[in-house]
Amino acid sequence: MRIHLTSVFVDDQEKALRFYTDVLGFVRKHDVPLGKDRWLTVVSPEDPDGTELLLEPSGHPAVQPYKTALVQDGIPAASFAVDDVQAEFGRLRELGVRFTQEPLEMGTVTTAVLDDTCGNLIQIVHSE
Repeated sequence: MRIHLTSVFVDDQEKALRFYTDVLGFVRKHDVPLGKDRWLTVVSPEDPDGTELLLEPSGHPAVQPYKTALVQDGIPAASFAVDDVQAEFGRLRELGVRFTQEPLEMGTVTTAVLDDTCGNLIQIVHSE
């Protein structure tokens, strides 16, 4: 068994697509119209057949309280592996990305947490 698809709830799918592709560097995998929303997934360019991230509309009434609680408590909705947290932090900060946690070394793991501009906190992580 392996993870095929996971999702983050986003306030605006088009805005999320721009952020996750133009800023974070993912690539669009699927973009299928579904009424006013879309089945919109992105993948890592390093693994185009790997796990897909669904940029899921946050229209369900339970989603906003859930997202708000996570953000208020500083809990990331997702975690993405990077080769070098410090380098990625610098690259993203240059692009105007807001971080709620700057790179933090915890033994063999380094993390940082960013705001995805769509209502979520996202963790980037590197472990040795």
